Amino acid sequence: MELTVVILNYNVKYFLQICLESVFKAISNLSAEVIVVDNASSDGSLSMVKTHFPEVVLIANKTNVGFAKANNQAVKIAKGKYVCVLNPDTVVAEDTFKNSLDFYKSKDKIGLLGVQLIDGKGQFLPESKRNLPTPKVSFFKIFGSFFSSIAPYYSVLSKDDVGQVEVLVGAFMLCKTSHYKELGGFDERYFMYGEDIDFSYTFKLNGLDNYYLGTNKIIHFKGESSLKDKVYRERFYGAMKLFYSKYFKTYQLINEVVFLGIKLASLLKKKATQKANPNFVKVYLISDDDILQSRLSRSLNKDIQMILDVEDCSQKNSLVFLDTNYLTFEVLLEFMNSNKYLNLSYRIISKTHNFAVGSDLSSALGSVILIPDE
Repeated sequence: MELTVVILNYNVKYFLQICLESVFKAISNLSAEVIVVDNASSDGSLSMVKTHFPEVVLIANKTNVGFAKANNQAVKIAKGKYVCVLNPDTVVAEDTFKNSLDFYKSKDKIGLLGVQLIDGKGQFLPESKRNLPTPKVSFFKIFGSFFSSIAPYYSVLSKDDVGQVEVLVGAFMLCKTSHYKELGGFDERYFMYGEDIDFSYTFKLNGLDNYYLGTNKIIHFKGESSLKDKVYRERFYGAMKLFYSKYFKTYQLINEVVFLGIKLASLLKKKATQKANPNFVKVYLISDDDILQSRLSRSLNKDIQMILDVEDCSQKNSLVFLDTNYLTFEVLLEFMNSNKYLNLSYRIISKTHNFAVGSDLSSALGSVILIPDE
C-alpha cells in the first residue's frame, strides 16, 4: 500500500465528514487507506464515520489522549509506505495526495512535506511555513511591534513557492512511514500544540530536509477543532516550555522573558466568536440542483440565486454556497483562493446535501448550517 491518511477527530463531526468526502475523492486512484482516531467525541462522530465511511479504519479512544499519542496510535498500524497526518477541519483537492507524493519521491533527503493552507475565506495562512521558534525568534514574535525585522514565519519563500523550510504545521504533514517510526513519532509529552514544531525539528536534527509545496493548496478552517481560548494559551505556554527545555536550556534568561510575554498576551486576548453577517449583499448557490436551492432557501428564509459557473459570482460581501456534488474540490479551492479579495463568505455543502460548513474567522468556531429535507 502506498499511502495512509491519518485524521485525529474530537467533536467536529460535520467538518470531519466534509474532510473525509474530499479525502476519498483524492485517494480514488491511489493504493491508500484512511485511519480516523477519535478522542472520545460526544457529538456522534463515531456513528457518522461508521454509517458514511465503513471503509475507514476507526480507532475509538475512551478518553482524550491528545494529538501526539492519538496520531502515534494510528501510525503503529499504518500499512502505507507514506503517511499523511491531516486535521479533520481541512478540505483537500482531488490531486493533493498525488502531487504531494510525486514531489516527495523526487527528493533524496526529504523528511516532512507540507502544503499551502488557506482559511475558510480563501486567505493564505502564514503558519504553512515557519521559522524554528528559537528563543530569539519567539522573543521578536511577542515583541514584534518593536522588532518587525524578524518574523516567526518563513519569509524567504513566497506563499506559492516550493522549497526547504524549517517548520511545518501539523494540519498536513506527509512523510515516509519508516521515518515517522524510526524517529519515534510525535513526542507524547505534548498534549496539543508544539508537537509539529518538535517533529519538524527532529527531522532536521537527523539530517533530513523539510519542504513546503506552495503549489498544492488545501483549506484549513483552523480554530474549529481547537478554539484559541484560555485553555489553548495555557497548553501553548506549556508546549513552548517543554520545547525550550529539550533544545535550548542555555537560553534560560531569554526563555523566561518569552514565557512572561506569552502570559501577558494571554491576559490581553479575548475569546473570538463566530458572528453571522446579516448584511450579505447576495446569497449564491453554485449548483445545478433546483431542489437543493429550494431547501436551502427555506432553511435560511432568504432568496438564493443559483448560478452554474463560479465566474458568475462577482458581487462583493456575499455568501456563497458551494455544492460538492456539482463542483470538484479542486475548482472549489481555486475559486475561494482567487476571489479572496471580494470579502466573500463560503459554506461548503456535503455531498449528502444535509448540511454545509464554513468559517469566517480562523480564530473562532466555524459555522454549520443544517439543510432540512423537503
